[in-house]
Amino acid sequence: MRTSTRGSRRMMTLAVVATLTTGLLAGCADDSGDSTPNNGGGNGGGGGGKTALTIGTFGVFGYKQAGLYDEYMKLHPDVSITENVTTKTDVYWPKTITRLQAGSGVDDIQAIEIGNVAEAVQTQADKFVDLGKEVDKSQWLDWKNAQATTKDGKQIGLGTDIGPMAICYRKDLFKEAGLETDRTKLAAEWKGDWSKFVDVGKNYMKKAPSGTKFVDSASSVYNAALGGASERYYDKDGNPIWDKSKGVKAAWNSAMEVATSDMSAKLKQFEKPWDQALANAKFATVACPAWMIGYIQEKSGEAGKGNWDVAAAPTAANWGGAFIGVPTAGKHQKEAIALAKWLTAPEQQAKVFAKQASFPSAPAAYATLKPQAATVEYFSNAPIAEIYAASAKTIPVQYFGVKDQPIGTAIADVGILQVEQKGKTPEQGWDAAKNEIKDVLGQ
Repeated sequence: MRTSTRGSRRMMTLAVVATLTTGLLAGCADDSGDSTPNNGGGNGGGGGGKTALTIGTFGVFGYKQAGLYDEYMKLHPDVSITENVTTKTDVYWPKTITRLQAGSGVDDIQAIEIGNVAEAVQTQADKFVDLGKEVDKSQWLDWKNAQATTKDGKQIGLGTDIGPMAICYRKDLFKEAGLETDRTKLAAEWKGDWSKFVDVGKNYMKKAPSGTKFVDSASSVYNAALGGASERYYDKDGNPIWDKSKGVKAAWNSAMEVATSDMSAKLKQFEKPWDQALANAKFATVACPAWMIGYIQEKSGEAGKGNWDVAAAPTAANWGGAFIGVPTAGKHQKEAIALAKWLTAPEQQAKVFAKQASFPSAPAAYATLKPQAATVEYFSNAPIAEIYAASAKTIPVQYFGVKDQPIGTAIADVGILQVEQKGKTPEQGWDAAKNEIKDVLGQ
């Protein structure tokens, strides 16, 4: 999924890839392996006098899987394309930074994860071509463009996918608990505030089916809630505001309501116990970015078919996404710019969505999105594309900082876990997170 707004464990770097139809989750960075050989953007890997373009990515972006490279090469017989994949994002980005700073060894196109885009914008902008001068920016969501744009207006990357938020829920468990099961009415109950979502959870637990919980974890609620906040860990000038951020405070409070109650299964997402709980219907809801759809379908299996449904989240939120940029040290800038523009155009984003669970950052694609019939049926004929598109269009602009990722990790994997799994008070959990963050920031 290439997600990067999850506050724990390398922003969801995991060994899972799932499509809407087969359960492969688009763009997820794998925990195994390192990378394929890097051609450094030079000629070769094509021969015959062709311009040999290389694109460096992490995980699965879906371009190859959707046949886009082959399509582009057919349209441009003088171009060959090689994708250099590094499966681990925590290996990919340091390696990319080293090559950018050295001015050699870079690919003609380099992918940038949302968790790294602030660092790229603030410290590496001079190493990338200003793509904002090459495109019609209105093709992309404003907030997506803003994340890859410097203070003086230079745009270093074009948006690929995003992770608009919904709530996936087991309507069979909701029915057993005596709760509303209609997706529209349910969304209305928690609309506007994640604390209302928590209130539904309290009601669920009053008559919860034996052995089930309302949510998988308090951290999941925290990250989902923070994904819809305009204030995160940094302000627009790049100053850390994590300790006084309204968004962090609201998300933390919602997470604490969960952590100090009996409504959490206390599981870490994407680990084996979490997968097993999904398969065995042990929790009734999960914060559900678009890329989560395929994962649920795969892990919940045939038994989950028709029992899962999708409702709008309490607030429009984003969890995940990436960009592609063109390094100035690349040997084929003109051709790389043309390819980057083509790969991120609405038509191509729609093709990737049809093959993978990557939700487009180009609104013009939304009217043409067609989830596979099997997926729609699995999720009780929910209007999946419409729900996610509505969220995507209203997500607020969010500012990410250089240490955004480790700050989020400290809060989720230190602070929240202290409360949820070790029985500490919310105050003790926050103090533990605060101490960790101060170490990260060198304070």
